[in-house]
Amino acid sequence: MPIYNKLVRDRIPEIIEKTGKTCTTRMLDEKEYIEEMCKKTGEELTEYVEAETQEHKVEELADLLELINALAQHEGVTLEDVEKVRKEKAEKRGGFGERIFLIEVSDN
Repeated sequence: MPIYNKLVRDRIPEIIEKTGKTCTTRMLDEKEYIEEMCKKTGEELTEYVEAETQEHKVEELADLLELINALAQHEGVTLEDVEKVRKEKAEKRGGFGERIFLIEVSDN
């Protein structure tokens, strides 16, 4: 019997039970939830980096976006709120499209 001990999407227990299997789950407290969300975000980011096809990469980006949405909800904001701040920051500081890699800054 595999042991997972990880945060899963809300419908995973239902999907498991539809296959005729049973699973054991528990609800996380606030602190555990955030810790597990951070772990899951790292896991999904690693899966994105390791993905070899565009389709797989897009799937992993969707997973990351779902996690960002859940974190935003936890903070009491929407993805639209996050997007507004993203746009403001991009306007003031730019995005990452130019691939600029800062090496060092020195005093003149």
